[in-house]
Amino acid sequence: MPKLFQIGEYVIFFWSNENGEPIHVHIAKGKPSPSATKIWLSSTGGCIVANNNSRIPQQDPNELLEIISAQFFLICRRWKEHFCENTISFYC
Repeated sequence: MPKLFQIGEYVIFFWSNENGEPIHVHIAKGKPSPSATKIWLSSTGGCIVANNNSRIPQQDPNELLEIISAQFFLICRRWKEHFCENTISFYC
């Protein structure tokens, strides 16, 4: 599971077994965990919260989503590299 970057105490990462799903990242506090929050990337460069399984406090997600959106091209490049894909599918 590749770590993409860190925002304060939150780690942004992929799970390695999710090839074939639309592009998304997970967010966990401290270290990656199976109960991480899932964020879909949209084809327009935005983000959508799929679930907040890690129960990130309400004041944090907006800032996290802004930073993830700002890293859209980095995330897409890393997704292609990690999953050996030429094209990316988006949730929307």
